[in-house]
Amino acid sequence: MSISVILNAASAAQASMAEVANQGAVATTKVTEPSQMAAAASMLGGLILVLLLIFVLAYLLRRFNLVPTNHSVLKTLAVTSLGQKERLVLVQVGEQQYLLGVSGQQVNLIDKLAEPIEIESTSFAEKLRQAKLKQ
Repeated sequence: MSISVILNAASAAQASMAEVANQGAVATTKVTEPSQMAAAASMLGGLILVLLLIFVLAYLLRRFNLVPTNHSVLKTLAVTSLGQKERLVLVQVGEQQYLLGVSGQQVNLIDKLAEPIEIESTSFAEKLRQAKLKQ
């Protein structure tokens, strides 16, 4: 009789341990679901932030003409803003230079320069070196 009591107690202990394990698994499942959602939201937020940064940098590069192109016949040497939509533009075509007035509606030739203006172009590395020397 003592063996049957021990076996009953062991099976009852196993049943209660299985029940506790099931409750722990349910609790673990409930805990991991929000953390998975938080991880997914964090990853999605990071992806959106990186894509936004790429688009902003591409816009700035295009807007401020930070990528020089020296392969074309037509070169923009200098641009000066006169207002919101008005600019003075110095353009070189071959060896000839033109001063243009550009507005939102039209482009006017202001002057065809007899003598070309030499504009000193410095590289980014040179500008960075000069900025470090000023500090």
